[in-house]
Amino acid sequence: METKIEAVQLSWTDGANIIVGQSHFIKTVEDIAEIMASSVPGAKYGLAFNEASGPCLVRTAGNDDGLVKDAVACARATGAGHTFYLVLGPGAYPINVLDRVKACQEVCRVFCATANPLQAVVARTAQGAGIIGVIDGSSPAGVEGPADKADRIGMLRAFGYKFA
Repeated sequence: METKIEAVQLSWTDGANIIVGQSHFIKTVEDIAEIMASSVPGAKYGLAFNEASGPCLVRTAGNDDGLVKDAVACARATGAGHTFYLVLGPGAYPINVLDRVKACQEVCRVFCATANPLQAVVARTAQGAGIIGVIDGSSPAGVEGPADKADRIGMLRAFGYKFA
């Protein structure tokens, strides 16, 4: 079988965000669940991890059945071994957990953290599948001007990330 490269559209609940990454061990499921519980208590999330050896199951955790289903759908769509899909419910943002996810012992890389439309660029071989990269959102349409800069700062203030 030749290598096939394709763009796989990922989707999840409107208003939610997703973190997609690669890890090396099944313990990732428990560790990311603990990160969620201790970083943003009460935040709704769903997590799926594609096991790449043994029974090769999609392993899951989370406290919202719909978000877990979203994460599983993303995991199954790529079929990429040792990848995880953490869907954060409305009101929870990657900025709240991303540093801790990246510091997780099993996490090898984070491909993206986004609420934008997302495609995973996946390579498929006779052995399995792997994520090569992601297409996060759309291409730039221009360079920001003064009004765009003011809008950006206003958005950061609205989210509580800029005060002055």
